[in-house]
Amino acid sequence: MKVPTPIYPSLTKNKFAALAFSLSLALPLWAQTENTPATQPVPALAGVETSAAAPETYDPETNRDRMMTPPPVSGQTYPITLGSQERANYLHAGLSFTTTYMDNALGGLTTHPVSDISYSVFPTLALDETTSRLHFDLAYAPGYTFYDHTSGLSSANQNAAIQFEYRLSPRVTFSARDSLQKTSNVFNQPPDLLSAGGIGGGAQGPNFSVIAPIADMLSNSGNAGISYQYALNDMIGGSGTFSNLHYFNQAQVPGLGDSNSQAGLAFYSHRFGNGEYLGATYQYQRLLAYPAQGISETQTHAALFFYTVAPASSRFSLSLFGGPQYSDTVQPPVHSVQLQSTELKSWNPAAGASLGWQGRLTSFALSYTHITSSGSGLMGAVKLDSAMLSARQQLTRTLSASVTGGYAQNEVIGAALLGAPSGHTISGTASLQQQFGQHLNVQLGYTRLHQSYGNIQAIAANPNTNREFVSISYQFSRPIGR
Repeated sequence: MKVPTPIYPSLTKNKFAALAFSLSLALPLWAQTENTPATQPVPALAGVETSAAAPETYDPETNRDRMMTPPPVSGQTYPITLGSQERANYLHAGLSFTTTYMDNALGGLTTHPVSDISYSVFPTLALDETTSRLHFDLAYAPGYTFYDHTSGLSSANQNAAIQFEYRLSPRVTFSARDSLQKTSNVFNQPPDLLSAGGIGGGAQGPNFSVIAPIADMLSNSGNAGISYQYALNDMIGGSGTFSNLHYFNQAQVPGLGDSNSQAGLAFYSHRFGNGEYLGATYQYQRLLAYPAQGISETQTHAALFFYTVAPASSRFSLSLFGGPQYSDTVQPPVHSVQLQSTELKSWNPAAGASLGWQGRLTSFALSYTHITSSGSGLMGAVKLDSAMLSARQQLTRTLSASVTGGYAQNEVIGAALLGAPSGHTISGTASLQQQFGQHLNVQLGYTRLHQSYGNIQAIAANPNTNREFVSISYQFSRPIGR
């Protein structure tokens, strides 16, 4: 008797063989099978013993069979919007006005802290579009900030964030994200921009934890990736990330410099149980810093294993990752008498954990990572210990509260040998948001920042900053595609 032919025989027998192929082979494989009619199963005959296990098949068009890309490899941040606030296929527009009192506007440029009041105006435009194959979010908020006393620091601002996900085929998904901020104050950002409060679950995120005083700067980070679900419970993929930090006027940030990074990873993920994922990834990083003289370059290689629990019926997600990471650093001569560069090589553990929950009235996300990362303006790459928290609670129908906080310990690679300043950053923001009618919103908040970075003149003299702000915004939404 003829035994029914499995729909995907090569997949069931050789699940792990796909790891040997590069991601570029995934698309041609799909192209060869995309238009092939599905094989119809042969009906079982009455009275015939059929003890053989059923072939592993799946329908990638159904949410039940479609795998997610786990946070440790997706580069995606946990959402902080409440479930009751979620909307799809809307155009949002508005105007916000924010006034801020800051007791340390110039940082270490003066012996004693200098306070100032600023006024910011931001028109905002956001688009959210969702179809069966596409999810697209775009937010853009240009603006201008005026300073009352230090008027020379007044500047134009640019804030933009984009998230894009497109299913190229039932089995192949492409995603991309980018966040850009050009400002004179990293805390000066329009309310509820897509890039605000971002907490990720992976090891490839940017490091912007060293916060300069009021200074013209540009920060930009992005991620693009592709995934291929080649079987019911198996996926491979790859992604590339970058980050860039640039100060337009170096005199405003003595002791700090520009930095940028590029990274790439390839991963394999297997699903088992109810939304549980186990996998492995290889990651490469190139981390550049630009101290007063020369260029500091660090290259890293890491083999990381990850585990994620994200039940399909739940808004809860837990992710863990860990493994060895190798770094090779070349530091330029620090002193004029030093003629040669310094090369430092080492093996270090890399690990992290993240947790996210998004409910109707409560949402929160928290994460911890221990990795080799870009220096965030310091003179080289760092061993980074970072913890972040973001939470939001709906108190009444029109009143909500939010809290964000972060801790970062940045230890420059070879700090003891090179005399490089290392240190830590602690920051926290608490705010209340009141809705008046459908369009008007008022937000009150307080931010506390403490930094300790040895010989960094821009920070060391006045390491503490307190900031109180009031923001009034008018927004409206219109459905699209309906």
